Amino acid sequence: MQRQELILKKMKEKGIEVGSGIPNKKYDNKEVYELIHIANCFPELRENK
Repeated sequence: MQRQELILKKMKEKGIEVGSGIPNKKYDNKEVYELIHIANCFPELRENK
């Protein structure tokens, strides 16, 4: 659970909402892309909106 909280914290700091990724969109910032990809591995994060 700590890992999920850390991911959510980093995403919030960057202004990214879980589930906000656009399919096939290229992100300039590799970290943003990785955070969105990782968050997609945890579907329960989307339910906590």
